[in-house]
Amino acid sequence: MALVPGVPTALTNSSEARLISKITPKIFIISLVNVFPPFSVHTTKASASSSVQRPTSVPGLSPLFPDAHCTEDGVICQLTTGEAEINAALSLSALIRSPSFDLRTTYFMIAGIAGINPKVATLASVTFARYAVQVCLQYEFDAREIPPNFPTGYVPLGSTEPGQYPSDIYGTEVFEVNDALRKLAVGFAQNTTLNDSAVAQAYRAHYSSSEEYVPGASPPSVVECDTAASDTFWTGQLLGETFENTTTLFTNGTGVYCSTQQEDNALLEALLRGAKDELVDFARIIVMRTGSNFDRQYPGQTATENRFSDSGGFVPALANIYIAGVKVILGILDAWEETFAEGVPPTNYVGDILGTLGGEPDFGPISPPRPNMPKFT
Repeated sequence: MALVPGVPTALTNSSEARLISKITPKIFIISLVNVFPPFSVHTTKASASSSVQRPTSVPGLSPLFPDAHCTEDGVICQLTTGEAEINAALSLSALIRSPSFDLRTTYFMIAGIAGINPKVATLASVTFARYAVQVCLQYEFDAREIPPNFPTGYVPLGSTEPGQYPSDIYGTEVFEVNDALRKLAVGFAQNTTLNDSAVAQAYRAHYSSSEEYVPGASPPSVVECDTAASDTFWTGQLLGETFENTTTLFTNGTGVYCSTQQEDNALLEALLRGAKDELVDFARIIVMRTGSNFDRQYPGQTATENRFSDSGGFVPALANIYIAGVKVILGILDAWEETFAEGVPPTNYVGDILGTLGGEPDFGPISPPRPNMPKFT
């Protein structure tokens, strides 16, 4: 299967010789911060040696996390990039271009925690995204200085008011990953019992007083919904609604915002550039985030009270990265030959807003708007 349409992946004999010593993982887990032990995966079929124990130093990684770790047989690897966009982009770019690895047939699973939108999911839920939207690429006005007809202080770049599609396009505004692969990952992750906590159960119960927050008041589950990236750790109902609308706007009415984090668009840009250079396959990416805190307050609470309270979601969110992630990993490994070795053919556009890898994006300024486009009033 070609990494880019029309480009074969068969190697010449000389190329094969150069790759003999390279680690060729089937799955690479991309973690953001090392607050939990490395993945330890036990399989019965695909990987005989299963504990993460083989460190590989990679020049250019974070000084806090200078090594990638792999199983002894090299089937499963894990990288910790460090938090926020700069760490994420630089570390993953260094890995992709490391001579220690051949990543052309590797599946990448981005696995981290996130803020969660109670309109869509809840604390400790496991979410899988099709779209990643860089919502911070906007003009920002202090809310105390916006005109009366502006519902928010955020205005898309090159525009003059909220709700207009940005006319200044940087290229990282939106990424779309393989939806067929996402659905397979969701199916694997659903085959488990998610972790929860008594504190999280009590905290999410406050959201039951609002009809639109019913998902937030429900037990954790596996959800298909989309993710928003920003280095600024924002919070509150007004900003939450602003970036919901931004996600919908930038994806032309298709994206459903549910999680907020600091790294995914940076990671996806690194992977896209690697795919352009035929070093990775952009159709082999899974974006998984678990809900560690609500992105907005419940009725009767203030935004600061929500941000600085213990919602009880952090620990089960970390646990569920592992619980759901292992199911996805085992699902891929157990069906490697029949389903995953040659790749999962995408049924949707896969790539960035610029169409860098070919195909026509179903979002962006030239795409037709969808019926559920937001109204900024």
